Amino acid sequence: MPAVEPAWQVAVREAFAYHSQRYGTRRLRAEVSAEGHAVGSWRRRRVLLAHGLRAQQPRSFVPRTTDSDPAVRAAPNRLPGQPAPTAPNRIWVGDITYLPRQGGGWLYLAAWLDRCSRKIVGFGAAGAARRTCVRDTMPEDLVSEALRRALVVRRPLAGLVVHSDQGSQYTATRFKALLARHGAVQSMNRRGNCYDNEHAESFWSRFKAKLLDGGSFPGLTEAKLEISHHIAYYNAERRHSALDYCSPNHFETHLQTTSQLCPA
Repeated sequence: MPAVEPAWQVAVREAFAYHSQRYGTRRLRAEVSAEGHAVGSWRRRRVLLAHGLRAQQPRSFVPRTTDSDPAVRAAPNRLPGQPAPTAPNRIWVGDITYLPRQGGGWLYLAAWLDRCSRKIVGFGAAGAARRTCVRDTMPEDLVSEALRRALVVRRPLAGLVVHSDQGSQYTATRFKALLARHGAVQSMNRRGNCYDNEHAESFWSRFKAKLLDGGSFPGLTEAKLEISHHIAYYNAERRHSALDYCSPNHFETHLQTTSQLCPA
């Protein structure tokens, strides 16, 4: 009779498949540990190698989506020198990315990410494709509508730092007025320096590697549906190395519980 595969090996392979072959050995450790399996890194690697499994990595190429106006004065970069936020809704970073469309052309997607919890906050109801902020062009309201919804849902206190690049969507009068109404403070990359917004750039590279895997979307409707599903997965389930391998939602819940148990 063939040997019965140990439960921990099954757990490793099932976790790898469930997360679409994107989890490396460290995230797999957190996943199978949560299921009660204490498995060392060498054993996890051995299982993956034995089944020819290898985590897919994001591509490094990121095309230009910033269309800045040199005549418009940019906001200063307020992030350097600041300590990392210890609570959500202190710093949000935003960016626009492109999504390839079958037959040529692009779709564009805007999002806002909380620097503390790494949660995507700039979407409407998760899974409601009609409210996903995706367009086939890059108008100013692409970013302002995503931000407006996040402000309404999250209700941050005055002083929230909203960081982006110097794209014309972020220097538009309506966008600045939205920030002013909510007491938010604008911050921008230095011109031509994408590393000033590394958290947003890092999210996009992994987002597209997971969502597209080198493919493209048939059209806007399909893109909205897939993006909504992936954002819901990312916020609720994907383990983040910067969050001690918790998901953004779990991390925020833990912070809230801790703050209630240990009031200032």
